[in-house]
Amino acid sequence: MDFIPGIDGPSEGVPRVLACFSNNLLRREPLKLVDGGESQRTFIYIKDAIEAVLLMIENPDRANGHIFNVGNPNNEVTVRQLAEMMTKVYAKVSGETVLESPTVDVSSKEFYGEGYDDSDKRIPDMTIINKQLGWNPKTSLWDLLESTLTYQHRTYAEAIKKSIAKPSAS
Repeated sequence: MDFIPGIDGPSEGVPRVLACFSNNLLRREPLKLVDGGESQRTFIYIKDAIEAVLLMIENPDRANGHIFNVGNPNNEVTVRQLAEMMTKVYAKVSGETVLESPTVDVSSKEFYGEGYDDSDKRIPDMTIINKQLGWNPKTSLWDLLESTLTYQHRTYAEAIKKSIAKPSAS
């Protein structure tokens, strides 16, 4: 999810929690927890996902005709827990202190607009991919976040600082 709201596209209402939280961390703004951040999600490291796809390609006799979920059910967290983890990881990789109030609650209507609907829980069933290909993801959520936030800090921190420092045209 190489997307930073406000740099790579719109800055509000983007339904990508990692992108939104990364953006807020880079801007030193509180992370917005939609409806209290109680929705549950899982996250997979891109290298793990690529490994799974390569196994499918390399083993057509075991993969053809099957539908695989590629995810990491071991990395299940609430969005609130994700915010807490990302805040800690970003402080570690950036050397910046954690904000006094690192999160703020917002309603889904306020964040996404009228009519937005989402599931409370998204957890992949790994039964088929494990049975057919013997595959399981390897990367922990902490390691995934550390790698991702290190990259995003190195790639975007200066651009964000410059965009914040620019005086607005009147």
